[in-house]
Amino acid sequence: MNNLLVTNNAAKKIIELSKKKEKKMLRISVTGGGCQGFQYNLDMEDKSKKKDIIIKKNNALVIIDQNSLNLIKGSEIDFVEDLIGSRFKINNPKATSSCGCGTSFSL
Repeated sequence: MNNLLVTNNAAKKIIELSKKKEKKMLRISVTGGGCQGFQYNLDMEDKSKKKDIIIKKNNALVIIDQNSLNLIKGSEIDFVEDLIGSRFKINNPKATSSCGCGTSFSL
Protein backbone atom coordinates (compact mmCIF):
# COMPACT_ATOMS: atom_id res chain seq x y z
CA MET A 1 0.00 0.00 0.00
CA ASN A 2 1.30 3.45 -0.93
CA ASN A 3 -0.30 5.28 2.03
CA LEU A 4 -0.89 8.48 0.04
CA LEU A 5 -4.40 9.94 -0.14
CA VAL A 6 -5.59 11.85 -3.19
CA THR A 7 -8.74 13.88 -2.47
CA ASN A 8 -11.68 14.12 -4.86
CA ASN A 9 -10.83 17.80 -5.50
CA ALA A 10 -7.26 16.89 -6.47
CA ALA A 11 -8.43 14.05 -8.72
CA LYS A 12 -10.91 16.34 -10.46
CA LYS A 13 -8.19 18.96 -11.11
CA ILE A 14 -5.71 16.35 -12.40
CA ILE A 15 -8.31 15.10 -14.89
CA GLU A 16 -9.08 18.69 -15.94
CA LEU A 17 -5.38 19.48 -16.45
CA SER A 18 -4.78 16.24 -18.34
CA LYS A 19 -7.39 17.26 -20.90
CA LYS A 20 -5.93 20.75 -21.35
CA LYS A 21 -2.24 19.82 -21.42
CA GLU A 22 -2.52 16.37 -23.00
CA LYS A 23 -0.34 15.05 -20.21
CA LYS A 24 -2.11 12.40 -18.22
CA MET A 25 -0.37 12.19 -14.84
CA LEU A 26 0.56 14.46 -11.96
CA ARG A 27 4.16 13.79 -10.88
CA ILE A 28 5.02 14.57 -7.27
CA SER A 29 8.66 14.63 -6.28
CA VAL A 30 10.57 15.91 -3.27
CA THR A 31 13.99 17.51 -3.61
CA GLY A 32 16.38 19.20 -1.23
CA GLY A 33 15.93 22.97 -1.17
CA GLY A 34 13.29 25.54 -0.45
CA CYS A 35 13.30 27.65 2.68
CA GLN A 36 12.61 24.67 4.98
CA GLY A 37 15.01 21.98 3.67
CA PHE A 38 12.80 19.93 1.33
CA GLN A 39 10.68 21.14 -1.55
CA TYR A 40 7.60 19.67 -3.24
CA ASN A 41 7.71 19.60 -7.04
CA LEU A 42 4.54 18.99 -9.04
CA ASP A 43 4.30 18.69 -12.80
CA MET A 44 2.10 17.07 -15.39
CA GLU A 45 3.76 14.27 -17.40
CA ASP A 46 2.68 11.94 -20.16
CA LYS A 47 4.47 8.78 -19.04
CA SER A 48 5.85 7.18 -15.92
CA LYS A 49 9.31 5.79 -15.27
CA LYS A 50 10.01 2.13 -14.62
CA LYS A 51 10.27 2.39 -10.81
CA ASP A 52 7.48 4.96 -10.27
CA ILE A 53 4.60 4.19 -7.98
CA ILE A 54 1.28 4.96 -9.67
CA ILE A 55 -1.70 6.03 -7.57
CA LYS A 56 -5.13 6.07 -9.19
CA LYS A 57 -8.14 8.00 -7.89
CA ASN A 58 -11.33 8.43 -9.94
CA ASN A 59 -9.36 7.90 -13.21
CA ALA A 60 -6.77 10.51 -12.16
CA LEU A 61 -3.18 9.31 -12.04
CA VAL A 62 -0.47 10.47 -9.64
CA ILE A 63 3.10 9.21 -10.07
CA ILE A 64 5.84 9.38 -7.47
CA ASP A 65 9.29 7.86 -7.00
CA GLN A 66 9.97 5.70 -3.94
CA ASN A 67 12.39 8.17 -2.28
CA SER A 68 9.86 11.00 -2.49
CA LEU A 69 7.09 8.73 -1.26
CA ASN A 70 9.15 7.84 1.82
CA LEU A 71 9.26 11.56 2.73
CA ILE A 72 5.54 12.19 2.30
CA LYS A 73 4.03 8.81 3.19
CA GLY A 74 0.75 9.33 5.04
CA SER A 75 0.14 12.68 3.30
CA GLU A 76 -3.00 13.97 1.65
CA ILE A 77 -2.83 15.62 -1.78
CA ASP A 78 -5.61 18.16 -2.18
CA PHE A 79 -6.51 20.97 -4.55
CA VAL A 80 -7.53 24.18 -2.79
CA GLU A 81 -8.72 27.62 -3.78
CA ASP A 82 -8.17 30.38 -1.23
CA LEU A 83 -6.96 33.97 -0.90
CA ILE A 84 -3.46 33.21 -2.20
CA GLY A 85 -4.80 31.40 -5.26
CA SER A 86 -5.59 27.89 -6.40
CA ARG A 87 -3.02 25.14 -6.05
CA PHE A 88 -2.30 21.55 -5.16
CA LYS A 89 -1.61 21.31 -1.44
CA ILE A 90 0.20 18.48 0.32
CA ASN A 91 -0.81 17.95 3.93
CA ASN A 92 2.20 16.09 5.27
CA PRO A 93 1.88 14.77 8.86
CA LYS A 94 5.66 14.09 8.95
CA ALA A 95 6.53 17.76 8.39
CA THR A 96 7.67 19.51 11.56
CA SER A 97 7.47 22.92 9.86
CA SER A 98 6.61 24.35 6.47
CA CYS A 99 6.83 27.65 4.66
CA GLY A 100 3.88 30.02 4.37
CA CYS A 101 3.04 29.02 0.82
CA GLY A 102 3.31 25.29 1.53
CA THR A 103 5.90 24.40 -1.10
CA SER A 104 8.70 23.47 1.28
CA PHE A 105 8.93 21.60 4.57
CA SER A 106 11.29 20.15 7.12
CA LEU A 107 11.23 16.82 8.96
